[in-house]
Amino acid sequence: MYWHTFQVELRQLNYFVAVANEKSFTLAAKRLHVVQSAVSAAIASLERDLRVTLFERNAQRVVLTEAGAALLPEALAVLDAAQGARDAVDELGRGVRGSVRVGSLAGLDLVDLPALAGDFRRRYPGVELRLRVETTGSAGIVAALLNGEVDVGFLGVADTVNRDLCTRELLRVPQVLAVPAGHPLARRRTVAVSDLAEEDFVDFPPGYASRAVTDQVFAAARIERRIAVEVGGVENAADFVRHGVGVAIVPPFAVRGDEAVRTVKVKDEPLEWSLHLATTRKRKPTAAVRALTGLVDAHLRQPENRA
Repeated sequence: MYWHTFQVELRQLNYFVAVANEKSFTLAAKRLHVVQSAVSAAIASLERDLRVTLFERNAQRVVLTEAGAALLPEALAVLDAAQGARDAVDELGRGVRGSVRVGSLAGLDLVDLPALAGDFRRRYPGVELRLRVETTGSAGIVAALLNGEVDVGFLGVADTVNRDLCTRELLRVPQVLAVPAGHPLARRRTVAVSDLAEEDFVDFPPGYASRAVTDQVFAAARIERRIAVEVGGVENAADFVRHGVGVAIVPPFAVRGDEAVRTVKVKDEPLEWSLHLATTRKRKPTAAVRALTGLVDAHLRQPENRA
């Protein structure tokens, strides 16, 4: 792509990234606290400078062109470098500033996010903190990290970590079989995968680490599961199990204290996933991101200690 780097302004790149993330000029303007015409003018000017079209626009959506997709990681790198320069100055004077965008899984009780957010705001009042719940599971958080939509994410890992991410394991999360109290398997202490061949399942959509773990175990046993319903959080899975819609593979804390649900261990199977804290390797973490990640361990909840 042919472009004159000296003609590109940080403001233009910032507006470009906002539109790319929001997939809307209107939403980007709201996020940037400017009028939409200013965003449109900045993008038009950037396209003239670069001599390319960055977005395909129609009444329904705004999507990156091939040139826009090529520019996005470069724009993020430039903005990160500029933020790094600001960080170096701010840490000598005003303290940590900037913003941190955090992606998290729905129903993630393993991290006390409200306490983490409160602790962070008290320590770093000059940093804007934005939390985003990803409804498409860990796969959605990985995509958001790689696209620059979030700076740091909490995600589940079933097997291997995406090579483009820098991650740190926070917790290992065991899984058990949850069944209605009146179910025949509720009287068992353990079950084999083969015992579940005829069961209807409540599960999470593809993209969730827990779904990947369960799929792998049943595929290894050459058993095709019947999934009655897909839900977006562990608390939702427990609700469907309670009402007899199906059985579910969930963390024990998801149903602890629920008299209408029983848990049974699945024997001889590694039903476990791990919670990771992730950033992308392509972007150097800012001082604000480093400050947030440094507080995470103090706000973890061990799976076995969840009530």
